[in-house]
Amino acid sequence: MCWSAEADLVAGAVVTGLGVACLARVRDPRRLPLALLPVVLGLHQLVEAVVWSGAEGRVGADTATAARTAWAFIALPLLPVLVPFGVRCAAPPGAARRRAGWALVLGAAVAVPLAVAVLGGPVTARVRGHTLAYAVGVGPVVLLTAGYLLATVGSLLTAADRTLRLLGVLVGFGAVVCAALWRLEFASTWCALAALASVVLVGWSGGGRGPARAEGPI
Repeated sequence: MCWSAEADLVAGAVVTGLGVACLARVRDPRRLPLALLPVVLGLHQLVEAVVWSGAEGRVGADTATAARTAWAFIALPLLPVLVPFGVRCAAPPGAARRRAGWALVLGAAVAVPLAVAVLGGPVTARVRGHTLAYAVGVGPVVLLTAGYLLATVGSLLTAADRTLRLLGVLVGFGAVVCAALWRLEFASTWCALAALASVVLVGWSGGGRGPARAEGPI
């Protein structure tokens, strides 16, 4: 997610710290799943520091393999389930919760083949300029990518909460920019996007006043 092992270590420590602050601010237990996201993103970057070390021959083969598998599991099957689940938990009863529920179903459908591919391996990673190129044997890639984005970014964009909708816009736009820079092999800037999303979630996590009562069909 960053352009070197050292950058991943620094960014991972910062984002994990933001995640701890995010969890500490939670007053409404319905916000806990999304408040956990920055911790997951921070750990993801710390894991990638080990992946970089493996690609550069600084750690053993078994350690590098475990790090690549852990990185891919977080990036691929975990996030399309965690994000819509968090949005659904935080949503008030009604249409917004139903929309997030459908996004969660889609995310789970995408996560199953991705988890099978990651756990079945192999997950590879090679250095391309200032980026890492990961490869996992899975298909159809276009359909899975579309489902992944609808489950993650889509659930945020259709959330009832205005801050989460803003987060969806930032993540969607940021993902396009990061993907373009990654393809150019200029630098992997996903860590900056993770930090930005974490800052937004730190502010959001302290809102709410406790569980809401159901006033309609869920």
